[in-house]
Amino acid sequence: MAAAQEGDRAAYERLLADILPALRDFARRRLGDDVAAEDVVQEVLLSVHRARRTYRPERPFEPWLFAIARNAITDFHRARARRKGKEEALPEDDLLQVASSPAPSLAAANAEDPRSELSPALDDALAKLPQAQREAVLMIHVEGLSVVEAALRARVSPGALRVRAHRGYRALRALLGRSSP
Repeated sequence: MAAAQEGDRAAYERLLADILPALRDFARRRLGDDVAAEDVVQEVLLSVHRARRTYRPERPFEPWLFAIARNAITDFHRARARRKGKEEALPEDDLLQVASSPAPSLAAANAEDPRSELSPALDDALAKLPQAQREAVLMIHVEGLSVVEAALRARVSPGALRVRAHRGYRALRALLGRSSP
């Protein structure tokens, strides 16, 4: 590393080639996933490259290198925990197939229009809602779709569909002159 710091390109290439197997083993042992380990190794190599000027040649190289690797693994675990808190599991494959199937014809949709059974006041209030909110309320409460099925049809996350539906309910209460609970 000292030679690499002084601009010896060949020494730097040898160093990277030498540390790569040890970094892969280190990451695999701690992550248990080859794909994740390879991602972390790439981050470590980038970090080594960016931080190479901070290495002090009078000190051992391996502790410096593996401190960077441990930090990269910690960052990976933190990022995974953040994503896990925000992600929702995908529905079973049969729901994905239903959602990706072609939409029924307009005539068939009109023949089975669930809105035909709504009161005129509710139908008028629904017509005043923004398209996204109206679609969410209709799919969940009129058509009886689950949030996941409705989200797939609307091509949004289930959380986004819930927000649309909630805003639609609130607007409907205001339009119909009912107080919210």
